[in-house]
Amino acid sequence: INWIHNYKPVFPKHASFLPNLFSIISLIIIILVSFDLIAGQLLVVWFFIGLGVSGIFLKRINVLYTDSSKAKDTFKQYHKLLNEIENCDLSSDILIKKQRSIQTESQKASVIFAKFSKILDALDQRNNLVIAILGNAFLLRDLQQVNKIEKWIELYTDKVETWFEVISFFDAENSLANVTFNHPEFSFPKINSDNKIITAKNLGHPLLKVSQRIDNNFTIDNQQFFIITGANMAGKSTFLRTVSLSIVMANIGLPVCAESFEYTPIKLITSMRTSDSLADDESYFFSELKRLKFIVDKINPALSGEKYFIILDEILKGTNSTDKAIGSKKFVQKLVTSKSTGIIATHDLSLCEIENDLTQIMNYYFDAEIIDNELFFDYKLKNGICKNMNASFLLKKMEIV
Repeated sequence: INWIHNYKPVFPKHASFLPNLFSIISLIIIILVSFDLIAGQLLVVWFFIGLGVSGIFLKRINVLYTDSSKAKDTFKQYHKLLNEIENCDLSSDILIKKQRSIQTESQKASVIFAKFSKILDALDQRNNLVIAILGNAFLLRDLQQVNKIEKWIELYTDKVETWFEVISFFDAENSLANVTFNHPEFSFPKINSDNKIITAKNLGHPLLKVSQRIDNNFTIDNQQFFIITGANMAGKSTFLRTVSLSIVMANIGLPVCAESFEYTPIKLITSMRTSDSLADDESYFFSELKRLKFIVDKINPALSGEKYFIILDEILKGTNSTDKAIGSKKFVQKLVTSKSTGIIATHDLSLCEIENDLTQIMNYYFDAEIIDNELFFDYKLKNGICKNMNASFLLKKMEIV
């Protein structure tokens, strides 16, 4: 699309007749030479004139050839996709509207794409030495193909983007339909009519095997924040991803991996995998601060007026424990005043104390048990604060300490 929109003509438009005129003169000269009506030397002279004219535009034609070679396969494939879309028997109003948007021409969009693909293929034949020499010497063949390409671009520049957008739309819709078809056990979300943001029964992560997946019931009200604690590997991060993915899937109209899922459509912001950057000269802590600053600015009710669901995994872990505890509490208080909703996972148990000061905060945890010197997880979300930590146990178990 960018190539077509930014295309600059190789050949002057007012001289577009030249290749055809040159071809007619070449044919006349060949006939006259064949009947010995003119000297054969004139044909040789005309031969080099043709090569000379082609040579004048050779550099610009080579650039066009390089650019068109990249686009050739796209048009060859996309005309087939357009043909499939044009011939689909559709019932959805949205799909029918998109289908009609590529059928407004006297010719079908698929036919127009197919013709352009053949024109680009014809230009590709310039790599044949015989065609390149004789074709350009007597027919100015490269310039003929350039004329055809430029005429096509002039006619359809304004329509190509729409046709590509329709293909992208159907490709995306088809992908979503595949998810629905492959997972009939998933539930389509229903819109909440009360104050709850999410009410889910047996919510699970769609990428986990059913035999290994542990589902959880989950309900969170508007402007409520859950602080989730838990031992290492107990399931905190997986649960955050589960909730995040369920919101994304619901927002785009997909069924959710749950027995039932009711929610209020809401925008999602996450901060789960912050990293440093040597290239940008950014430490981990500075990268995290930038992300938190982005969140604060985005959810400012005075600026956006929109609802946001915030999911944070272990905030301010790039600093010492004292700074982290103080900073985390202040940041959570900032989130609460923004009228957002969300979940924060942390190993900092002192952050759980904020539940005593703010009614919007609730503590939940994922537990781990040590039985007969073995670690067991149930991956179930429970109300309260985690009491069992397992880092020291794992260090000993793996003979690290």
